[in-house]
Amino acid sequence: MGGDGGAQWRERQQRAVRAHAAADARQRESEHTQAEELVAWFTAEAIRRGLRTTRLTAQGYDGQGRYRTGLTGWYVDRAGLRAVDVDGRFYLLTVPPSVRARLFGVDVPPARPPLVVGRGGRDGESVPLRDLLTRRLAAGDEGV
Repeated sequence: MGGDGGAQWRERQQRAVRAHAAADARQRESEHTQAEELVAWFTAEAIRRGLRTTRLTAQGYDGQGRYRTGLTGWYVDRAGLRAVDVDGRFYLLTVPPSVRARLFGVDVPPARPPLVVGRGGRDGESVPLRDLLTRRLAAGDEGV
């Protein structure tokens, strides 16, 4: 292959990689948008049904201890690591453990919800967000 042919091949490969990355980004954005719509639906339905809210706490990354957050809403999984607040924002409630957090609480930023919760996790368990939210609504004030 001549010098020119190699350069053209590399350019085609780079274009293909960029196109693939752009398609992946569009797919992720579409999934986040769909998931955000599900979270908004859940919030409206939980409020309509009068589901009791709770003060949300975050768990340390090490699994030890819970920390105040200042958020109010509904846990949507049994572990209490995922929640939706009354304003319709999704949260992953894990934080770095610290004495400061124990004393003063933590600020947890909202996260973009996934369409499939747990996808790619080490335990291999994943569940569609719609199923998780529907189960939480069905549980009523008993929780998840």
